Amino acid sequence: MAGSWATGGGGGKRGRRGLAAEINVTPLVDVMLVLLIVFMITAPLLTTGVEVSLPKASAENLQAPKSQPLSVSLDSAGGIYIQDTQVDPDELVSTLHAIAGEGYEERIYLRADEGVNYGQVMDVMTRMQRAGYRNIALVTDPKVQQ
Repeated sequence: MAGSWATGGGGGKRGRRGLAAEINVTPLVDVMLVLLIVFMITAPLLTTGVEVSLPKASAENLQAPKSQPLSVSLDSAGGIYIQDTQVDPDELVSTLHAIAGEGYEERIYLRADEGVNYGQVMDVMTRMQRAGYRNIALVTDPKVQQ
């Protein structure tokens, strides 16, 4: 009994196997396919979802930002939205303060329906400035040249 204990239970290299150098890629492929499906479903949902009929303008387009920009929308009924969330006009300044952190120098987009009164657009823009934003861009649809 003492002899079998000392040799490791059966002696020598007879019971050992060599290491398998194969990589099982099936779980990796499964994970990648799931991630592909998730990204394919969520990518179309990342666009701003408030339905606004933008006015036409012949100005040139600005360079696209590298990160997702913050946008404030004003619909035809006068509702104010930050991204897709409706906000009370009196709470717009405090909500933008809460979102901003230190990002006041980042560009913020104002999208307004073409049927909205100019005074309402200026009121929202003034509130955005009171919240600390100085780089406000108005969004329009490109005008077709005739």
